[in-house]
Amino acid sequence: MRAMTLLSAVGSALLLAAQPALSQENAAEKAVEAAKQYSGVTLNTAEEAGLLAMLGININGPEWEELTGISVQVNEIPFEELFTKQMLEHRAGSGAYDVMLVGPSWVADMARGGALEPLDAYIEEYGVAEEFDDIAPAFKDWMTYDGKTYGLVIDGDVHLLYYRKDIFDDPENKEAFKAEYGYDLGPPETWKAFGEICQFITDKYAPETYGAGLINTGYMHFFFSERLRTYGGKFFDPETMEATVNSQAGIDALTDMVNQLDCQPPGVQTWGFGESLSALNSGEIAMTITWPPVARWAQGINADEQALSWVPESTVVDKIGYALPPGGHPELASGFLLAVSPDSKNKEAAYLYIQWLHSKQESLKNVMRPLGLRDPFRISHYESEEFRNLWPTAGEYLDILKVGGEQGYADLAILETYKYWDSMARAVTAAIGGKDPKQALDELAAEWDGLTEQIGVDRQKEAYANWASKPSAYRE
Repeated sequence: MRAMTLLSAVGSALLLAAQPALSQENAAEKAVEAAKQYSGVTLNTAEEAGLLAMLGININGPEWEELTGISVQVNEIPFEELFTKQMLEHRAGSGAYDVMLVGPSWVADMARGGALEPLDAYIEEYGVAEEFDDIAPAFKDWMTYDGKTYGLVIDGDVHLLYYRKDIFDDPENKEAFKAEYGYDLGPPETWKAFGEICQFITDKYAPETYGAGLINTGYMHFFFSERLRTYGGKFFDPETMEATVNSQAGIDALTDMVNQLDCQPPGVQTWGFGESLSALNSGEIAMTITWPPVARWAQGINADEQALSWVPESTVVDKIGYALPPGGHPELASGFLLAVSPDSKNKEAAYLYIQWLHSKQESLKNVMRPLGLRDPFRISHYESEEFRNLWPTAGEYLDILKVGGEQGYADLAILETYKYWDSMARAVTAAIGGKDPKQALDELAAEWDGLTEQIGVDRQKEAYANWASKPSAYRE
């Protein structure tokens, strides 16, 4: 009897020992194995033209085909056309895309318009949810709308403040600044401090180096959305859906935004992403606020990559520090999800490709690559020893990115968000160009109210309530 019990125990132990090997198969491996049944299929993907698309063309697509036999045809679309192009193809029922690239702010529109395939059944079948606890909460929020999952995040954007450590840490500068302003020189924690530090550095170092150089064209809805909320403002009255962007908080935010141009380089009013990056790398500015890839490029990482030959050579290697922007709640500016088109003839194959790219294993590779403009969104990305050793201060950068993801503001996501974004960007640009900030915001609020009337106040109120209920919409 004891012998039988022992044999039974040994058999049970062997069975239990075998089970973890099966359960330890990760989301990437599960996707690859399941996708092999679709060998010979071609997936059409919508991608942002440029570096993002090059990742699919040069790396991810060929690797996926080698692993599964499924080929990937990348369709390059300019960012400003991505939403409208994908929606038009859906309305036409063309099936032009199997895999769709979706900004978080588009999810409400696309889901309500039937342009996104719900993914929950696939997620349950293929076990990718086991890795969801590894996603930073703000980015996890992006994936769902009205209780359903419509996309898997692949890129987590966070605006950071980049600053010249050598200038900020200089003992003479510290002493002079403290004497003039009464507090310690360091990364500005408020927008008032940002303006004072910017002016102090400009007064001492210009024209060789100015205190700051911010982006002022192209993406102004991101930058003003962050400032508005940092100053205590909100986008709408939740009861009436009347626009509140022209509140005193909004006026103060835009007025300071305009006034602080005085300590920045001549011509900064027309700077975009490229001009700000060039000025940082050349040493022309001591601060800027921008997207995560700038940390790698200012350090000279990937400088030998041919596709990045347009990035100016860095003269500030080992001199750049990282901090949260003033107010401590950075804009989670854009980022991307991958979704499946409901018009696809290869939905399951498309989903499996998305799961593979979203997985811990593959996403870590992609956020470290020069192509793709992918940025960390998983806790394991922030903790990766390989990533933390890419350059001497990479660990500091990843630590700040992690905090930014935890404390950041989500982009507004309501019905036809892009129209609200466009009008906000035009209003801010007009103020930067000389229009009175209050007038610019009053006109913006009137335009927003008109848009809301066209879309339907009750419909928009429901969409806004859904978005505003998320912790990342408004921070206390």
